[in-house]
Amino acid sequence: MGDEKKSINISSQLYNEIKKRYVDSGEFESVEEFVELVLREFLQEEDYEEAYSPEEEEQIKERLRSLGYL
Repeated sequence: MGDEKKSINISSQLYNEIKKRYVDSGEFESVEEFVELVLREFLQEEDYEEAYSPEEEEQIKERLRSLGYL
């Protein structure tokens, strides 16, 4: 994405922990890359959770029960 970047602040402790676990191990190029991925995935999960209405969710659960999955 070629979007303009904005700054956010996180605690030094959190920054250092992310750096130690994910950047120093080579999984990510930077803390910023890690945070951007986590936030993007969180937003996708939020979109996914809203994919079904409560009624649709109940219908799905009933169908799964009838098939023996629940």
